[in-house]
Amino acid sequence: MKLEERKYPIVMREGWPFAGPPLLAAALLAIAGWHVAAAIAAALALFCIWFFRNPRRAVPDEAGAVVSPGDGKVLRVEEVEDPRWIGGRAWKISVFLNIFNVHVNRTPIAGKVLTVEYVKGKFFNASFDKASEANERTEICIEDDRGRKVVFRQIAGLVARRILCYLRPGDAVARGDIMGLIRFGSRVEVVLSADARVSVAAGDHVKGGSTVMAWLP
Repeated sequence: MKLEERKYPIVMREGWPFAGPPLLAAALLAIAGWHVAAAIAAALALFCIWFFRNPRRAVPDEAGAVVSPGDGKVLRVEEVEDPRWIGGRAWKISVFLNIFNVHVNRTPIAGKVLTVEYVKGKFFNASFDKASEANERTEICIEDDRGRKVVFRQIAGLVARRILCYLRPGDAVARGDIMGLIRFGSRVEVVLSADARVSVAAGDHVKGGSTVMAWLP
């Protein structure tokens, strides 16, 4: 594994609009002598800073490795039909990110971004199976230098109402690159060819950019 270079700050910039106001309020309340209210505001600010944290990750450099796009718990590993990108039977791996997980998302493989599609939808609890198809999401397909395609999705949840994706079609990415985030609880999924060797199971805890979920043939 290779420790990634830090290209983004320790706290993602998207977090400061959430952390800044309660942090300022905590300072003003403390000056005014309202210490209990100041402590509550400070705690809220610290939670927001912690939620948008961006720890460095050791990214595997072995050929064929597919890494998790996010931190969380593997909900399901199942075979599905994907006629559009995979062209038939495929593996789908679903990961639930609770409110305490790191919410920075990462690319599962290196290659060229073929598509980035935003799909409007509902906001069911992201741990529900129906969230996979019904919820608001962004779908990204990446093709590597051998023509192998991996699709992954950022899926909004009951609390998460904002999906951020930095990628654009045509972008060249490395495995484990930061590609966006989802605010406050969500789900990520990876879809890959059925001949891939899956290396995680339901109940496993994974780390974005670091845990190998599968190996491409």
